[in-house]
Amino acid sequence: MPPRPEADGIAAWAAAREAAGEWPDAVAGPPRTVSEGAVVELREVTKDTVRSICGLQVAPAQRGFVAPNAVSFAEALFEPRAWCRAIVADGVPVGFVMLSLDPDEADYWLWRLMIADGLQRRGYGRRVLDLITDHVRTLPNATRLFVSWCPGPGSPEPLYLGYGFVPTGEVVEGEVVGVLAL
Repeated sequence: MPPRPEADGIAAWAAAREAAGEWPDAVAGPPRTVSEGAVVELREVTKDTVRSICGLQVAPAQRGFVAPNAVSFAEALFEPRAWCRAIVADGVPVGFVMLSLDPDEADYWLWRLMIADGLQRRGYGRRVLDLITDHVRTLPNATRLFVSWCPGPGSPEPLYLGYGFVPTGEVVEGEVVGVLAL
């Protein structure tokens, strides 16, 4: 998967912000893992937290699989169905999630999920999937949750398949569509 061109500019911006010390919580050291008892929460993104969430990035080799968080926020401005949350573990920002929620059509999608580089494989992604599915189950006529992913090394495919998403057979713009029965 080729890198997204916007990722390089955002990565440079984020590196400059981190160097300036704008995100002390994000660079203070990793929180506990889920197996060590980390409390993982989905929190609303506020004017006070948006920059720290925009500063979180996946590993360079994964940048072709998920848009930078700043791009996700920009897209959400123009999509009334977008539902964005910061992923926080033990009070430390570790990622970002965005859903597309259309209760009128009972159409629910996991649009973006990112856990920052250096904070993956700590159980946060799976715990976030628990929180997301619990949330979607409370919505009108929610019987399934969709997701899509680009296959390849570093892809989130193993996380989604391991959680129970099943490929539908549909491929949209090179992305495999999966569905989870709720």
